[in-house]
Amino acid sequence: MPELDDKVRDLLSHYDPATTDKAEFLGARFDAGLAWVHFPRGRGGLGVSRGEQERVDALLAAAGAPAPDVGRNSIGMGMAAPTLLAFGDADQQERYLRRIYTCEDIWCQLFSEPGAGSDLAAVATRARLDGDTWIVDGQKVWTSGAHHAQRAILVARTDSSVPKHAGLTYFVVDMSDPGVEVRPLRQITGEAEFNEVFLSGVRVPNSDRIGDVGQGWKVATATLNNERVAIGAGAAREAGQIGVVADRWRRDPSVRTPGAQAELLAWWVETEVTRLAGVRLRQQLEAGVPGPESSAMKLAFARQAQEISGLALELAPEEGLLYDDWTMTRTERPSFLGRGPGFRYLRAKGNSIEGGTSEIMRNVVAERVLGLPADHRPDKGIPFKEVPR
Repeated sequence: MPELDDKVRDLLSHYDPATTDKAEFLGARFDAGLAWVHFPRGRGGLGVSRGEQERVDALLAAAGAPAPDVGRNSIGMGMAAPTLLAFGDADQQERYLRRIYTCEDIWCQLFSEPGAGSDLAAVATRARLDGDTWIVDGQKVWTSGAHHAQRAILVARTDSSVPKHAGLTYFVVDMSDPGVEVRPLRQITGEAEFNEVFLSGVRVPNSDRIGDVGQGWKVATATLNNERVAIGAGAAREAGQIGVVADRWRRDPSVRTPGAQAELLAWWVETEVTRLAGVRLRQQLEAGVPGPESSAMKLAFARQAQEISGLALELAPEEGLLYDDWTMTRTERPSFLGRGPGFRYLRAKGNSIEGGTSEIMRNVVAERVLGLPADHRPDKGIPFKEVPR
């Protein structure tokens, strides 16, 4: 598309990637509409096809231009931004989208709770309106990256007199509020990517409410669908665990056996089918927000990551016994592939929990994609305050 090529050339002529500060360059790229080209003009895009993004990215990468740190700000880039675009008002989009793209603001997601993980609609964290400010009290858990986040997306209960899905509202929280306390959760790998977050009298301006009061479940569903696309739909062939194992197979003849070859080939084909299904899912996004089909992608990703990391240990079982460091580290971004095969095997165990458990993914696919009968839900239609907990 000639207009896009002209835009890229113009950006590079005014902001030399070799000498321009990274945040300044990314801000200029956002202003030029080259951040998310399918977003509207003035919101980081040009209102063109999502498929043009790959061309823009390639042109800028060839020129040595910096890219946003998607790994460190995956929730901001992959979940908060599309949710703000779909449900935020003009003021919220103006305040937040550019700073998300430049990574000046890192975001986290205050959704899961000790009693509301798989059943997100059962969240008990309360938000009550005091004048033009919401006062939030409660506890969240399994919050990735909360220890370095400046902002958070939050689902809280604003009405307990209606059934659980109808009493939720969606907010943006300033993580520097004195009522926010973040505590680390140590994982089986020794790292602490996740956190508990305690909210005590946290003040949220009504101007940071996303969507209408009581519309939180609808907004959160859009966020979760985007999250599952981000987790499940890898873009490159041999990305992730299969790439690591295939590379080892090519480099090291000592791990090659007929049985392992057959297993590796089967997983290579399955991951490639999943990748191509992800490409089709991304194409469907051209028509609007992602649908429940994204749950199938996330489900497939989790299963493949766990099985293939197990295959890596079968190829070299002694390496699974070697673990170099159990020191608790506070990582800034998720690492599924870091360190050795023992780390990858342990880290993959969390893939079937984070971003929605595999059990919930199967329910979503069964009910909302395949149209099968729904599970029995004894709390359906009952006011939340009357549901035994």
